[in-house]
Amino acid sequence: MQISILGAGGWGTSLAILLYSNGHRVTLWEYDRHYAKVLARTRKNKLYLPNIKIPKDILITHSLSEAVTKQDMLVIAIPTQYVRGVITKLRKINFTDTIFVSVSKGIENKTLLTVSQIIKNVLKIPDEKIGVLSGPSHAEEVCKSMPTAVVSASSNEITSKQIQVAFNNSYFRVYSSTDILGVELGAALKNVIAIGTGIMDGARLGDNTKAALMTRGITEIARIGVSLGARMETFFGLSGIGDLIVTCMSKHSRNRYVGEQIGKGRKLKNILNGMDMVAEGVETCRSAYQLIKRYDITAPIIEAGYKILFQEKDPVKTTYALMTRDIKPEYDPELFKSIE
Repeated sequence: MQISILGAGGWGTSLAILLYSNGHRVTLWEYDRHYAKVLARTRKNKLYLPNIKIPKDILITHSLSEAVTKQDMLVIAIPTQYVRGVITKLRKINFTDTIFVSVSKGIENKTLLTVSQIIKNVLKIPDEKIGVLSGPSHAEEVCKSMPTAVVSASSNEITSKQIQVAFNNSYFRVYSSTDILGVELGAALKNVIAIGTGIMDGARLGDNTKAALMTRGITEIARIGVSLGARMETFFGLSGIGDLIVTCMSKHSRNRYVGEQIGKGRKLKNILNGMDMVAEGVETCRSAYQLIKRYDITAPIIEAGYKILFQEKDPVKTTYALMTRDIKPEYDPELFKSIE
């Protein structure tokens, strides 16, 4: 296949190398003209994957028109809050046979749309030509061919399987799904919980607290997802529990890092100013808070995370406030009706 990846961060670069190794003709688009030239000349992404060589046959370009013309598949690897700005420039192009694949993990502020929904909204691409790829998959490990399992999803089963075949190989196992909304929500919302577990580490609140936060966090993710029309079982899979585990526990996790620094007493603005990469969970937390308020969904951990990040509430006091809410049964019967 002829495949272009829009976004030359760590994930976009890693997937470009993976797709090239699978035999596809690959183009990698970088928005910064100067850095695109550096990538093309050095064949190394020194900002994100400094020790990984980019094959010389991968075309690296700053030209958006060059990147998107006559492609069988377009992979969107741009931070969620910038996706609309980039793809708006593509409105005049006819994408009749192109499959769009989002590998971004977030929810757009204000509109509260997932990336697949942004693609449909801006470019009027039909549902059957849009998919996502997600799961516990740090770029730092995938680029070293470490065994990884993810899930491809589209409302159209054929499209989901086309994405599955394009990416699957001996170290990158791809499962398929038709619950695109569930896969996207799991991928996005786990970043919010990961910030919370980082806060637990930074504030030295212990492993018990972190385990409780992760477990109750996946319940909140599932509650939001099911309320919006996703399938319950998706959140027990790779884009739910799987991605939650790796993002909450890994040294590679930018979202966990942000939380850890918050837990140590640093201000959010200063943390973000010192980072080269985007921690999607920060802005997703803002969107998630808007979602639960709009649809009247109970999600106390996400609400607490919002207050810590954007209202500068004390992390430790806020955590203990969660512990002193009214007692209740562990399982919500309404939530589990969808899988009975």
